[in-house]
Amino acid sequence: MVSIQQAKQHTIEHNVDFIKKAKDLKPALIRDIIYPSHFVEVVRNEDIVHGWEVKKKEKASSLSSKTYGKGDQFILDFSTHQVGYIKMKVTPIGSPPDAPLHLKLTFGEMPVEMAEPFSTYSGWISSSWLQEETMYIDVLPNNIELSRRYSFRYVKVEVLDTSRKYKITFDDIQCHTVTSANPSEVPSFSYKDELIHTIDKVSMKTLQDCMQEVFEDGPKRDRRLWLGDLRLQALANYKTFQNNDLVKRCLYLFAGVTNTNGQVAANLFISPKLIPDDTYLFDYSLLFVTTLHDYYFYVKDKNTLKDLWPTAYQQIEIALTRLNEQHIVQDSETWWSFIDWNDNLNKQAASQAILIYAIKHAIKLAEVLEDEKVTCLKHQLKEITEATKRHLWDEDKKFFISGENRQVSWASQIWMVLAEVLDPKENNELLHRLLSEKPEIGITTPYMYHYLVEALLLVNEKEKAVKQIKTYWGEMVKDGADTFWELYNPENKSFSPYGSPLINSYCHAWSCTPTYFIREYNM
Repeated sequence: MVSIQQAKQHTIEHNVDFIKKAKDLKPALIRDIIYPSHFVEVVRNEDIVHGWEVKKKEKASSLSSKTYGKGDQFILDFSTHQVGYIKMKVTPIGSPPDAPLHLKLTFGEMPVEMAEPFSTYSGWISSSWLQEETMYIDVLPNNIELSRRYSFRYVKVEVLDTSRKYKITFDDIQCHTVTSANPSEVPSFSYKDELIHTIDKVSMKTLQDCMQEVFEDGPKRDRRLWLGDLRLQALANYKTFQNNDLVKRCLYLFAGVTNTNGQVAANLFISPKLIPDDTYLFDYSLLFVTTLHDYYFYVKDKNTLKDLWPTAYQQIEIALTRLNEQHIVQDSETWWSFIDWNDNLNKQAASQAILIYAIKHAIKLAEVLEDEKVTCLKHQLKEITEATKRHLWDEDKKFFISGENRQVSWASQIWMVLAEVLDPKENNELLHRLLSEKPEIGITTPYMYHYLVEALLLVNEKEKAVKQIKTYWGEMVKDGADTFWELYNPENKSFSPYGSPLINSYCHAWSCTPTYFIREYNM
């Protein structure tokens, strides 16, 4: 595979036909108007995730009867997570306004964002993702419409200054929400218990708020189309909102801007024009193959398969160039493969398994198309699978090892199970061993937990899969999630790879898949 540094040197090949097809599939956004329900305050509680708890006060309907001056503030609760545009009316009370109104709005998905000043943030990604807006309003009264889209449940309004001669009232604060997910398209489902029902509801809300003009990874941050997220969002979408044209649009977007090697980028910027990021990841590129595979077998759209098959096959060919003479994926200290947010995780074995997993999906697509490449793919699969068992299986440990230090991790075992390198009985035993021995290098994101659940279902351990969903996503619900989060470690609930939970995404695409499992496997 081409490294990130090398990939930057390649120009982008624009497939005008693919880009036009993607443009023609751009969805019309569904809009609604949501009003705040209550005034709230945040209070310290060390027993609550991040240490802050929300307490309800009076109903927000009393807002227009209150006046505010310099130094006053209040927090509004919109009842659940929202993605959209804020509008409000501000009216002066008292003498004619003799100075501009200086106003600050802070938006938060979680109480911690209402409680801790954003000025305390010192993480390594840009603080501009922290959601706040300061404005000067020269003319009063005024109808304020914020041009920036926000992702939030809570809004803190601070009056930084008026003048001594007047105060203000706020009226008709509302959020104009946007999504390309239509709840009326979701099939009805009979739930076995209330916790599963709640998890399903929160999963769908997570997916709904991430479905915009593309499948975004998170409406707060990064607001981009990422391939790893897309694969999981698409699976959840097939079972819920069924906006299959949005999946098709995203596949064409990725295929429309490959580099000169033919590799798809890990993520895309959509506005002001289509631009691939200069990040290229081994596992994400291969997930283009599996996402196309899933799309075809759910939708049966053979024309799109024919269009995009050459791009999918190219991802396999590029990945094969990273194999060494032993047919093992070469490791690197660069950010060459994602797998999971864990700095201690060696990614060689998991990446090897994902290559096998992708080749198996590619073979099924080649067979549908009656493509002669199926012979070559089967030959490669046999060689790579045998090499994996020969070089990465540790007979003494009874685990797959990864990297020069022969690391044993959860991710390596999970992906090897999904790649079905071992036979079904051995696969089942490997997962039981994993759950029993619990290697130190564990799982840090809902993304990787998805694949753990998928692996359990593959080896016919449905009861254990349901338990994982209830334990992991159910615990998030108990911790106050009304949409599922980018990161959640039950042992370290304030974990952030960015340096602060303030900047974590609390509505994140790769967390939405319990709804897929619940409906696909009738949980």
